[in-house]
Amino acid sequence: MLEGRQAIEEVTVSESAGVANHPAEPAGARPFAEAPNLDAQALAQLSGVLRLVSDDVQASVDRFSDPHLMAAGKVNIISVEAVQQRFGARWSLRKDQVFAFTERVLQRGVATSGVFIRISDTDFFIIQPELGRLAGQAACLRYLREVLNHFLGESHMAAAGVMQVTRMTKGRMEAAAVDARQMEAVESGAVPAEKAEAAETAARLPAHEGDLETAPRGLNPWTPFVSGDGRHIRVSATLEPVYELKGFTRIGFRMIRRVIVIATGEELTPQQVAALSSGDILRTDLATITRGIDRLKVEAEGEQQLSLIVPLSFSSLSTQRGRTELTAPLKEAGGLVKLGVVCEIHDIEGIPPGALLAAASLVRPFSLLVVGRLAGPSLANVERLKGAGLQALSFECPPGLGDAEFLGWASTTIAAARKVAKSVLIYRAGSPKRAGALASFGATHASLAAA
Repeated sequence: MLEGRQAIEEVTVSESAGVANHPAEPAGARPFAEAPNLDAQALAQLSGVLRLVSDDVQASVDRFSDPHLMAAGKVNIISVEAVQQRFGARWSLRKDQVFAFTERVLQRGVATSGVFIRISDTDFFIIQPELGRLAGQAACLRYLREVLNHFLGESHMAAAGVMQVTRMTKGRMEAAAVDARQMEAVESGAVPAEKAEAAETAARLPAHEGDLETAPRGLNPWTPFVSGDGRHIRVSATLEPVYELKGFTRIGFRMIRRVIVIATGEELTPQQVAALSSGDILRTDLATITRGIDRLKVEAEGEQQLSLIVPLSFSSLSTQRGRTELTAPLKEAGGLVKLGVVCEIHDIEGIPPGALLAAASLVRPFSLLVVGRLAGPSLANVERLKGAGLQALSFECPPGLGDAEFLGWASTTIAAARKVAKSVLIYRAGSPKRAGALASFGATHASLAAA
């Protein structure tokens, strides 16, 4: 997937209309008159729940069968069945024109930050990892409206042509109808997507996660807390999918912590967090892990992940108390994933390699991998990490880079990092295209959220 748009374009320009396992039939709904004579699978196709996939794109589709993306509602289908039905006998003569126009619409709207593939005679498979469920579905509705307006002069039936993929198996996808009223409200701008999705997230989380400052202390003794300078601090954690770039398979999540001053709502920067006392930093690390475990239990929805990247501060690992306190939550987190936790050591700028080597050695028994996280990956900072015993280095892609600036930053930074560690993780790549560029320069893992 991540060799840039070339692979995607090779798929989307394909003019094959065959359908896997059922070459004589298009994917999508059959005429309702046939219903009495159909078996369960055919009835599922009739209802729109089952969507069949063309043989010639099956391998490409398989590369995107990420259960987390599907669970998060980021994998959708738009169907041009309304055009097919209206055209009737003319469909075979006009379908190439419909495909070409739809692909131009999707190229303009999706290709810079997502993926689209025509999977059958009527269906287009769309992944937009940067968008939430409602925002992504509203975008799909907007794309389909443009297609229907162009060919039919009306688009009132567009909502029925947007479906959320819930499961993918060989040759077929299972899709669910979306909440048309909610999707249309977001698409029209009547309801901001962020507000609607925040309400959904709050409804799914345990009660104490939505209001940390009033959380029962027994649920998490680490947050909120009073810092050494008298401020009331609360900590939350979110999860972001991380992918192995060679085959673009998800290895799990990384925890992203937020440290907030309750009185003002101010979120502390990484530099401000690093300036807290060592005791406050330890409380922050412990709160992050326990909050991240809460999130994992909710968002994984029963699916055991491969791994979990856990942020730890060097100052916490450099004391006996810190190592003792962190052992239990690290073991708990490791028990929730298949392969174990990845310990990512933060605030390592300026730390002597020998001290980092000692810290890495102490957490290695609990870790699948020990990663050094650099906030400012200058060549000098990277060079100083030689001999520190780190198996991987991680960075966040600088925000606001144009394509040329991004390529220059990525090539220089990754080349330096590969001289120090075997693995290089780049967060917030921003798009599959940029993730493909990172892979070509030697990065091994990435997350796709926008920088």
